Order: sequence, then structure tokens, then C-alpha cells
Amino acid sequence: MHNQTWAEDHIPAHVFFIGGSHPVIVHPTNLAFLRVLAGLVLVGTVACSTPPAVWTQEVQLDSIQTGSFAALTEQLSEPGGYFDTDNLISNESSYLHVLGELRELGVQGGAYIGVGPGQNFSYISRVRPDIVFIVDIRRDNLLQHLLYKALFAISARRIDYVGALVGRDVTAAPLEAADWSVDDIVTFVDRATQPPGFAQQLIDSVRSVVGEFGVPLSSEDLTTIERFHRSFIESGLNLRFNSFGRVPQPYYPTLRDLFLERDLSGDFGNYLAREDDFRFVKELQRRNLVIPVVGDLGGSHALRAIGSWLDEKGVRVSVFYTSNVEFYLWGDGSFPRFADNISALPLAKPSVFIRSYFGTGFRSHPRAVAGYVSTQLTQSMENFVTQWRDDRYRTYFDVVWMR
Repeated sequence: MHNQTWAEDHIPAHVFFIGGSHPVIVHPTNLAFLRVLAGLVLVGTVACSTPPAVWTQEVQLDSIQTGSFAALTEQLSEPGGYFDTDNLISNESSYLHVLGELRELGVQGGAYIGVGPGQNFSYISRVRPDIVFIVDIRRDNLLQHLLYKALFAISARRIDYVGALVGRDVTAAPLEAADWSVDDIVTFVDRATQPPGFAQQLIDSVRSVVGEFGVPLSSEDLTTIERFHRSFIESGLNLRFNSFGRVPQPYYPTLRDLFLERDLSGDFGNYLAREDDFRFVKELQRRNLVIPVVGDLGGSHALRAIGSWLDEKGVRVSVFYTSNVEFYLWGDGSFPRFADNISALPLAKPSVFIRSYFGTGFRSHPRAVAGYVSTQLTQSMENFVTQWRDDRYRTYFDVVWMR
């Protein structure tokens, strides 16, 4: 997106351009703040533009141009399917419990593949991949990631991003908010107001930015993106996972819970816990290296096409976050195609699955953490391929129990 595509009279009072081509949310009257913040944004861009590599391969992925980003999204995608939840936020309270394992295994760089909404950003901020593919059977998930992409574009700092996500005016946040803990940020946003017309200005800004990404969107798509954003704005940090055909469960976390969740060491682990983690994800988004794809993990196209693209570029898969999708693949009989798709991916050493398992009673997982219904699990992807070829998987429980 280029600055000249934004007419000045269409820029809301809370949106300014700082140090680049994207607008960011700042206080319009604080010029000193603008100058300092511009420096912070530029420093953050430099600091996270060269993520560390873990393999001997020397692969430097260039930024993807807008037209190529849209074309790649289209090229890799396949017809969408249905799932009975809006999936605006995760229901996996345990999602950060694998961060220590990823650190111990030295998983870093390469290509990250994941499903679902914003929990991916926390894994991405720790693994520091060279490129990201978010693959989900719901086209709605692609649209939600375009919403995220726009919010990253217009937000200079973590607190600006959270404010933009939930429609709260955080322009009064001081410069030192860049150093705040995520707990401080959540507290400030919880107390922030929503002035008359503020939410609509924000929605209009996001719509304009989304239009610059080049992805062909119907009027229905744009309405869906706005509906998702309004859901965040109306519920704020109290937004909770919701399904269409099932009764909401009391263990479903709120957005606030997910932001404030900790890893097994007791540390905040969300991508908003540190400014440099946020900036890393923001920089990947700016360079069009977070590619949303409509795809069935047990289908015949999306994963195969991603694998071919990565093979051509010489990039290997380091992390594949599947949530609990494999449970549904077993249910509809497409798990064998999924396993074959994994076998065809260019894998790294190490490369790992991150899974989430939900169980109660006698089906509670041996690695379950007290107080959590979900359990996060890792597995070597090469180990998975070997066990699949050795016919070790006869049920879904073989997959999630076998180490």
C-alpha cells in the first residue's frame, strides 16, 4: 500500500503515517510523541527483519509484493468448507504450554503452518519463522486474518493494536506504554473508553486498508470482516469462544484470559507479552509473509501446493500447528490423505507438530495440566511420518497418545 492511495480527508483523527507506508494509531496532537514513536517503529523493523536461522540452508525470502501476495493466496487455496464455530478466538487455554519444549528443541526459522485465529501469533513470535501459512477450511478464517493484517498495519505498538482490535481509544497511553507488561496493557484497555463514532471510524479505516491487500473480496466478504471486527468491539476483552451447535462451556477462555495466559514456567507467553515479539509479527505482516489460505488439511490441493512452493524456494517446515483438527479428519475419513500430505512436505530437523487435545474423565491425557481441559502436545513430524508408514496409527487416540 502506498501513502498516496489514502486521501487526507479520509484519514480519521486517530490514524497517522509513521516511518513507512502504513498508517498507525497515535494521538493527533502529540507531535513529540510522533517523532519518538517513529524512531521506535524503525528500530523495531530493523531488529526483527532478519530472523535467526536454525539450519545450514541459506534462504533469504524477499518481501512479497501486494499483487503476488493476493495471487499466492488464490493459487494455494481450494474451495472452502463448513465448521460449526466462528473461531474468533481460541478455546485452548493450554496453548502456551509447549513454548518450553519448542525452546528446548531449538525450533526456529523455516516455514510455519497453522490453523485458526490469533493463537498462531504467539507461536510465530517465539519460533521466528521466515514465512507463515495459515490454512483453514473456513474462508471466514482467511477473512479474519485479513482483519488482523489491517490491524497490525495501523498499529505502532501493542497497546495500539489491542485498542484497535476491541475498539477502545488508547491514544492517551503514554510513550512508556511500549515497555508495559501485557497485564498493564490489558488493565489500561479495560478502562479505556469508546467515544461516539470512534468504532465506526476504526471500522472504516480497517476496510480501507483491507482493500489495499489486493485479495479479491466480495461485498459479502467485506461485511463478514466488519461483522468479526464488531464482535471484538462489542464484547471487548470479554469476548469468548462460541460455537453454533453446541452449548458454550464454562472453561472457554475470554480474550483477556488468552492475552494473560502463562507458559509452564509461569511467564507471560502471548505475542503481546513483549514489544519485540509484537514487532516481529507486524514486520512479517508488512512484508506479506503471513499467507492466509483456504484449505482442507485432508484435501488434495492446499498442503500439496504449499509444499511445492516451499520446495521451490528451498524452505523447510519447522512447525505445523494443527489444533485438534486431526480429530475431525479421523471422523470424516480424510486422515490418510492428511498423513500423505504431511509426508510430501519438505521437513526440517527438528520439525514439530503442535496439537491440542480435549479430554475429560477416563480420556484425560496423561500429560494434562491440572485445571486445564485442553492439553498441548508436540511430536516430531518426521516421527509422525515414520509411524504412519509403519501402520502404527489405527485410531485418533494412537496419534495423540503415542510419543
